Amino acid sequence: MRAAEHAALRLARIRCTFPGRNGAAYTAVEDVSLEVRAGEFVSLVGPTGCGKSTLLNIAAGLAAPSEGEVEVFGQRLAGLNARAGYLFQTDALLPWRTARENVMLGLQMRGSAAAEAGARADEWLARVGLAAHRWKYPHELSGGMRKRVALAQMLILGPEILLMDEPFSALDVQTRSLMENELLALWSQDRKSVVFVTHDLEEAISLSDRVVVLAAGPASRPIGEFAIDLPRPRDVSEVRLTPHFLDLHATVWQALKREVLKSHARAEA
Repeated sequence: MRAAEHAALRLARIRCTFPGRNGAAYTAVEDVSLEVRAGEFVSLVGPTGCGKSTLLNIAAGLAAPSEGEVEVFGQRLAGLNARAGYLFQTDALLPWRTARENVMLGLQMRGSAAAEAGARADEWLARVGLAAHRWKYPHELSGGMRKRVALAQMLILGPEILLMDEPFSALDVQTRSLMENELLALWSQDRKSVVFVTHDLEEAISLSDRVVVLAAGPASRPIGEFAIDLPRPRDVSEVRLTPHFLDLHATVWQALKREVLKSHARAEA
């Protein structure tokens, strides 16, 4: 296999076990294998506690698996995944820095001169529609604006893989739809590989090329993969009204519903 044909991200037979109460071990995920192709947008869905964020942390190199291995473009991952950017549910903006200063921070930490980093930050803030707000501090920005700053902060570093952990879950419905479309517009320009974690099945289907359903935890694993063949470009609000979207939603929900019910039953036991 030529290097160009390697998956952007490959998880092979991953198991992750943590110490539990009274010395008992807790296995979050077990025997998980997953590949994400270059330029592919993949969403992970599943009930609470199924290990979605654990897999994202393993892909980022923030956590090491108990068993199995991670490959990034054909190279075994050891330590942090330098080819990935991570967007968390809660933004990590520094409150004492302006939007511009937050976006340029990563470049400065890599050794870029302040003038160069500032010019690049201005370019990215313009791309996410915040050129007029670059001198504002995080507390002066709305939730959607802060999320745009966080996107620019991640994308300015040129990651080849985007790891996103429920990044829009705290936003109101209208702002969330705008941010989903904003993400798709930015993604379509250079087609990074994306692993997107969400509890929202509609969001997963609207954004993705493929949706992976994880089993209820503990010892979660993928139990279904569904190709999303909705045409692109997409408007997330409009595509959700189409008959094919509703058919896809019904199909994926049948697999997800079983795992949600299992998770609820275990929680009540």
